[in-house]
Amino acid sequence: MVAKNGSTDPQEDHGDGDAGDRFWLYDLRVEVVSVPGREMVCNHPEGSYFELRGENLHLPPGQPFPIYPLAALLPLLPAKQRSTHANDWMTTDMDIACPDPHCGALFRIRRTGRRVFRHSEVTAVPLTRSSTPEPSGEGEEP
Repeated sequence: MVAKNGSTDPQEDHGDGDAGDRFWLYDLRVEVVSVPGREMVCNHPEGSYFELRGENLHLPPGQPFPIYPLAALLPLLPAKQRSTHANDWMTTDMDIACPDPHCGALFRIRRTGRRVFRHSEVTAVPLTRSSTPEPSGEGEEP
């Protein structure tokens, strides 16, 4: 759900008078890369990929993706979709090893863009002042 006016600013008022329930997530591309000198033994050829846009997983037509590495990657993807501190490993680290210890594949997770979402369009739980967390101090000293 990209904002109708194409904006990537979740706090911008988009004409409906309610900028307060907007947030954004990164789109991701997860691509198979090889480690030089290591054989890739699993069924994910170098260059194969999938994309995560919002909550939807997209694979190119006719390209499969094995469930075992997907199962290992899935818990990381929602965290990679969110803004994190510049020093957080979720921000700096892009390569995740294949869960098969004998395989020389890596899965490179890249942030490719951002989408604006509305809280009211992705959950039935109403947004109230008491349910809104205080700013985390992102980017500040701990």
